[in-house]
Formats: sequence, C-alpha cells, structure tokens
Amino acid sequence: MNNIFIKENAFKLTLIASILFLIIFYVLSYFQLIQSTDSLAFIGEASRWCERISAGAFREPVNTLSNLGFMIAGLYILYKLTNETSFNEFSGLNKITILYGVAVVYLGPGSMMMHGTNTEWGGWADNLSMVMYIIIPWLYNCYKMSNWSQSTLLKTYIAIVISYAVLRGQFGYGMGIGLDLFGVSIGLWVISEFLYKFWSPSMRFISGFVGFLVLMLFGTMPIEVFDNISEYWWIIFFWLPGLLASKKPEGIRTYRWYFAGMVAYMSAFAIWLTGVPDSETCNPDTIFQAHGAWHLLTALSTIFFFYHYRSEKLI
Repeated sequence: MNNIFIKENAFKLTLIASILFLIIFYVLSYFQLIQSTDSLAFIGEASRWCERISAGAFREPVNTLSNLGFMIAGLYILYKLTNETSFNEFSGLNKITILYGVAVVYLGPGSMMMHGTNTEWGGWADNLSMVMYIIIPWLYNCYKMSNWSQSTLLKTYIAIVISYAVLRGQFGYGMGIGLDLFGVSIGLWVISEFLYKFWSPSMRFISGFVGFLVLMLFGTMPIEVFDNISEYWWIIFFWLPGLLASKKPEGIRTYRWYFAGMVAYMSAFAIWLTGVPDSETCNPDTIFQAHGAWHLLTALSTIFFFYHYRSEKLI
C-alpha cells in the first residue's frame, strides 16, 4: 500500500483526488449542505464579482466552474513531469516540481469553495490557495541564490502556509497586522526575478526599489505609500530577497515564458477590474463572466511560469 505514495504516482493521485473533490463538492452543493444560509437573502442579486447569485448548486456557477482551468493546468504540469528525464530542478518529478503542480491544481478547489458557497470559510480556502501558489516562485528564486537546502526551502514554505492559514482564519484579511501576503508576494516574485537576472552585491540593495515599480503597475504611486506609511509598512519586505540572496545564481533563464506569463496575468487583472457590480461592463446574466476569464487566463499564466523555470541552464 505504501508503494502507492511514490513520486511517480503524483499525477495519478492528484487526478484521483481532483475527481473525488469535484464529486463530493457537487453532491454537497446540490443538496445545499455547504452554502451560506446568509447568502439566501442575496439570491437574485449580483455578487461582488458581478455574476448573479443563484439558488442552484453553485451560488456563482460560471465563476465556480471556470476554476476547472486551474485543475487542468496543474494536472497538465504533473503529467508532463511524469517519466521525464530531469535536466534541471524544475524538470522531472521531485519535491519542488510536485509542490508546484499540486499548488496550481489547488487554486481550482480553493476558488470553487468561495464562489460556489459564498461563505467565510470558502473565502479562507480561496485566499489560502492563492498564497500557497504565489509564495513558491519567490522562495524558489531565493533558494537558487542562497545556501538553502531543498529541505530548508520546503520547511520555510510549510511554515509560511501554516502561519497564514491560522492567522487568516483567526483575524481575517490582513491577518490582524494589515499584511496582504498575496499582494506582497507578487512584488517579492518580481524583485527576486530581477535579482536572479542582475545579481551583484549592490543589486541586493537596489532590488528593493523594484517593488515600488510593481506597486505602480497596480495603480499605487510612491507618494501615496509614503503619505500613508503606517498602512504600507510592509514595503520593508521588498528588501527580503536581497537579504536572502547571498550568492550569484549558477544558472541563466530565457525570459520569453516569464513575460508571456506576465502578459497573461496583467491581462487577467485588467479583465478582473471589470468584473465587479459597479463596472459599466458588468452583466450578471451572461455566461462570459469577467471573473471567469480571470480564472482561465491566470491558469494559463501558471503554465507559462512553469516553462520559465524549466528554461534554466547552468552557466
């Protein structure tokens, strides 16, 4: 029995777990066993993501089912890794690649639980899934520029995930300290990619300022940050990758897949902004929901980023 749980079975086990989740989730939803009773009062109204709230199995049907894109993307990644000859640390089945693939898959169930139930616990599961994915790239980059062992990387990952799960569940969004870990991690990812490409002792300090460029891309100007420094105290984390990146990386990457992923993600973000009730383009009754498109495009971006890390070659 123990032989089932080996890395070679990662795809099969994740596929079975995904199918079981979908069956159980649908049955529980169909019989209205996990939906929020509070949401009954809002049936017929537009949800916070524009789609009209339904009395059916899923409160937001399109926004729920579009998350199948993440599950398909993650399963594709694990399938491709299976029986593959390893050529770098992001190829073949190993603890890091399996973690990445499984994290992509879980983005689907996490978001489904929010859009399908409109519950607080569903929102917790959704946020947790996003954090479980977004911290992998910047932790992996820091791992490649430090003396961390693979065990240190995984232990750090697990510690962050557990801490976030507990604090998010206990204190809600911001974890009681005003920290949006998902948003900050986007900045840390870009900063760590910058460092990987341009590493030098001086760049370890300069890289922190790249975080402000990321904030600007998402509409927050530096003057706003410094005028409200108590709210944006977390900018100190912008220098975390530089602090951890103690040595020059031993490889090089091609960046076409990275930029393809960023284009897909930023396009998804632009569409996401239109998927709210106060947007002029919001149509609660169309099958083409903006938030559903956000799910599909970000799922595609996870595949692009997967190929980005596979492009690494030793110098």
